Amino acid sequence: MTSATDPHPRPATVSADWAPPAPTPPDRAPRWSLPVLLAILALAGVLYGWNLSGSGLNSFYSAAVYSGTQSWKAWFFGSLDAGNFLTVDKPPFALMVMGLSCRVLGFGTWQMMAPEIAAALGTIWILHTSVKRVFGHVAAAIAALVLALTPITVAINRDNNPDTILVLLMVGGAALALRAVRTDRLLPLIGSAVLFGLAFNTKMLQGWIALPAVFAVYVYASRLGWRKKAVNLALAAVTLAVSSFWWATAVSLVPADDRPYIGGSTDGSAWNLIMGYNGLGRVLGGEGNGGGGGGGGATFAGSAGIGRMFNDILGGQISWLIPFSFLALVAGLLLCGRAPRTDLPRAALVLWGGWLVLHYLTFAMAEGTMHPYYTTALAPGIAALTGAGGVLLWRAFRGGDARWSWVLPAGLAVTGLWAIVLLRRATGWNTWLWPVVGVLTVLAVVGLFVFRTAGSGTRLRLLGVSVAAAVVAALAGPTAYAASPAFATTGGGMGGTNPTAGPSTGGGMGGPGGGRGGFGGRNGGPGGELPGGTQQAGGPAGGEFPDGNGGNGGNSGNSGNSELPQGGGAPGGTTGELPGGGTSGGPSGGGPGGGGGVGGSVDSALVSYLEKHQDGATWLLAVSNSQSAGQLILSTHEPVISMWGFTGTDRAMTLARLKELVKKGELHYIQLGGGGMGGNSSLNQEITSWVQKNGTAVKASDYGTSGSSAQSAQSSGTSTIYRLDASDVG
Repeated sequence: MTSATDPHPRPATVSADWAPPAPTPPDRAPRWSLPVLLAILALAGVLYGWNLSGSGLNSFYSAAVYSGTQSWKAWFFGSLDAGNFLTVDKPPFALMVMGLSCRVLGFGTWQMMAPEIAAALGTIWILHTSVKRVFGHVAAAIAALVLALTPITVAINRDNNPDTILVLLMVGGAALALRAVRTDRLLPLIGSAVLFGLAFNTKMLQGWIALPAVFAVYVYASRLGWRKKAVNLALAAVTLAVSSFWWATAVSLVPADDRPYIGGSTDGSAWNLIMGYNGLGRVLGGEGNGGGGGGGGATFAGSAGIGRMFNDILGGQISWLIPFSFLALVAGLLLCGRAPRTDLPRAALVLWGGWLVLHYLTFAMAEGTMHPYYTTALAPGIAALTGAGGVLLWRAFRGGDARWSWVLPAGLAVTGLWAIVLLRRATGWNTWLWPVVGVLTVLAVVGLFVFRTAGSGTRLRLLGVSVAAAVVAALAGPTAYAASPAFATTGGGMGGTNPTAGPSTGGGMGGPGGGRGGFGGRNGGPGGELPGGTQQAGGPAGGEFPDGNGGNGGNSGNSGNSELPQGGGAPGGTTGELPGGGTSGGPSGGGPGGGGGVGGSVDSALVSYLEKHQDGATWLLAVSNSQSAGQLILSTHEPVISMWGFTGTDRAMTLARLKELVKKGELHYIQLGGGGMGGNSSLNQEITSWVQKNGTAVKASDYGTSGSSAQSAQSSGTSTIYRLDASDVG
């Protein structure tokens, strides 16, 4: 393409026998382009920010952000607690960004989410700009709109999980790599490496999934000589390594006794976290990710397999335009078949097509933990291919070649048919929508064929109406799903731990559909079935934040008082207890994201007792898991120890470590049992035996709570608080 700002203009040919008109250069943008982009950004801003304070965020990350505002050491390491006992199970870059915002503006929902929403809008802007420079303004507008309306992207952009910032960094890296191909300059390539390195420090190996496509495009399509390309790639590789591994290296240089235990690792090191839990463990299972063949992955997103993106759980979140985007990719590459090696349209198709294929295969075949919201990383590839490929197919459709006259209508027909399938899965939800989509699809396809050779003004306008009908039919379903988190009073979303959009349609963690309930839905929700047929309790209530919003706790599962490993009460709901046998619902006075995560209610009388008798200890309490600890941190604003981490498999607390903390007076109270995920069995048993032998149980009467629920919890042993002092350590 040609541009006044491009020092190395090149033709935008597609093939020797079929060449579409060159897209309008950015310096001659049509008058509608910028207003349309601003309108899309405004729409996205509403979807991502409307009623945000009423949504439950992830208490796990909320607690870490809060702790980072209290301690720079916690901010650097990504510690769950300000006392720096344990980190979250991710590198801290996203937490650093949110933590800086909260340090400047104060700790609150909007202060935490402001950089997340800004990152989401920035991703749309960057994708629009990248697509525009190669395929023109229409393609860019379509890509931006598709990305903005992708249901799972809307859901995760309303949450404080790190994926929003991750996608921004990866899209920025891909766009800069494409600019490096276009301009033959080194600086954009170096910038791309920096962004992919920061993506690595956001979610580790997931930030590198698209790198093979970036490498292939630069090697193949750049006009530089092979020696110059090799030098540039070597410099970029060094930059990538530095940008990726600076945090892990810095952590490893700090003595183990002076740093928190790295959550998610098996030995407390960042390198183990990279290679294990956040590395091959995600793909192969194990390392706290569950096993293969229906292990951790099957819990949240259905069984691993090539069709996973289309199943009942993920289909409505991400798959609406996957068939069309794959068709557009293949057709676009065929149309570019005879173009020069350095052809920019083909390079862009390979980049975004490689992005889509690599992410699709990784997520589809992953045997480890697989949350639905991971698939938001597919959205930029789908959006770019839909916009770019759609425009290329339109030009081929209008180009007079009979061989291509059926491809665009066929793609739209398949898209409409798949939308109907997805909408019909949502039993009782907007039942009027799928017939409308069907009618519009039929009218659009018929209109395209009838008015394809339109020459007169009337026929041309009718052709335009047909195109508009096709766009509406393709986006009606995902738009309805996307609007649900912000505007619907019921349906969709599992709170901060596992956010989704739209209605419940399938079986995942938290009940049919992986939608409501389970791990803390925004509005509570029914208990879901865990692997093996165990019923799980409904989600905890949304914790109150400075803006005073909170949700309602869910009800317990059909099996009644179902218990998780180590005898803990079920997460959330009426049976969960955190700490000491609270009543129903989720944590009161929690923090942003009180509705997400595992853990039951906080007994305010017990918390007051613990605070009154903290006696200068660094930590208010030690509990079994990070979800419970996070909710307590947000409720009390005091450091709380998570002994076993997020999955309950961390070896963060040992008997020797516990004795050391007690002897130094840094910890007096420990909860045995309680809600949450497991705990390392051997360490748990050893610590439990020692605490029960040497500690003093705190009775409900000690902190002024009476009633059957508290007394029953203490007597049953499912949640007991023990006091330990230096004199108890032999």
